[in-house]
Amino acid sequence: MNTTFPDAERKEHGYHRGQVDEFLARARASFEEATESDDRVTSAEIRRTAFAVRRSGYSARHVDAAMDRLEEVFFERERRARIAEVGEEAWWEDTRQLLSELRGRLGRPKGKRFKRRSIFASGYRRAQVDAFLDLVDAMLQGHGSLTTADVRSVVFHTEWRGYNEDQVDALLDAVIVLMLSTR
Repeated sequence: MNTTFPDAERKEHGYHRGQVDEFLARARASFEEATESDDRVTSAEIRRTAFAVRRSGYSARHVDAAMDRLEEVFFERERRARIAEVGEEAWWEDTRQLLSELRGRLGRPKGKRFKRRSIFASGYRRAQVDAFLDLVDAMLQGHGSLTTADVRSVVFHTEWRGYNEDQVDALLDAVIVLMLSTR
């Protein structure tokens, strides 16, 4: 029996043990591997990985914290490899370009920052997304603070004709990349 993480509390659901153990084994093998492979785990994959929820699973809180740390370790490794490949100035130019793109999106009027879903579909609640993006904007201007965990764990309710989830999720990914890039 693997005791990597504590069990979820008795009345709570937790992450599927087999899925967590399998992913972490793959991540460990990928990290220890000296060469590139098609099955190599990346920081982006870690950020997007989701596990099934079930009774008597691993504590989601503990697994999420470990996944956050794992993403940061993989990102730093990828950053160093990219700097070795293109140079530090090119790395920072890419980071400045990402910041510019984020500011462009954040500068749009509230309610119009993303494409809206069709009249027959639901998306993220616009007011909630806009409120969170105001916090991101304040952080980028040096007037507030957010952690990568705050960005990773934000949850938005849905509404008819809400914001397109894929666009919002892509922006949140970019915010995390920017935060990790500027540490």
